[in-house]
Amino acid sequence: MKALLHSSKILTAALLFLTTGCVSTYMPNVPNVPMFTEKGELSAGGHITPKGNITFNTAYAVTDKIGVMLNGSMLNQERKKRDFRHNLIEAGAGYFTTFGPNQNRILEIYGGFGGGSSDRTEKEEKEGVMTSTRREAGFSKYFTQVNFSSKKKKSLRLLGNEFPLNYGTALRLSYVNMNKHLLNGVEQPNEDNIFLEPIFYTRMTLSPSVQLQYTSGSNFGLRNRKALTAGYSVFSLGFVINVGGRNLDR
Repeated sequence: MKALLHSSKILTAALLFLTTGCVSTYMPNVPNVPMFTEKGELSAGGHITPKGNITFNTAYAVTDKIGVMLNGSMLNQERKKRDFRHNLIEAGAGYFTTFGPNQNRILEIYGGFGGGSSDRTEKEEKEGVMTSTRREAGFSKYFTQVNFSSKKKKSLRLLGNEFPLNYGTALRLSYVNMNKHLLNGVEQPNEDNIFLEPIFYTRMTLSPSVQLQYTSGSNFGLRNRKALTAGYSVFSLGFVINVGGRNLDR
């Protein structure tokens, strides 16, 4: 696990450098990792990235093996050189199970679909004259993801208190297909792309139901596109609330 975390930090730094300054009509949301263990468990979370993209995740375990989820994200950013608005909503369902000597490791496999829109305006001022280029897009999305989590807790000692830590990773594959593409109001060819979105996360337990989560990860576009590119990574901080579930042994 230490080797995994060390590798994730190196990957995070490298990918942050590579993706700084990139733009795209698609911005990935923070994957939903509910870490379910039994029927009736409820998970809800909220995350925000440095660019201001806010993700909301909810999930419910309808049986001891099947869970459903509803996720969404939104961004409304206005800056001197660029305005960017992005909205996304998706729903999914899948399978979860626990394993390991103490049943304290969790494997989840989910799939789903959704859709969204984006509106990006690039602004440039030359000799006192402001010009802008506006690109609008609407798209559908289909995804599948595999989550691996560990509830074999280690602890962080801070200010005289012990805060248990959980670790995990998720690998998501998303197919995004435009159904609308305008450049300065003129129709453009629609684009599609397949995105590989690996993420790593650490959760610090603040109470039996509330955890602070740091997420790092990236976004790789498997096809060469002009507008629907892998321009944004996933780096976020947020909270996750879990109600119910088994109290797994260390």
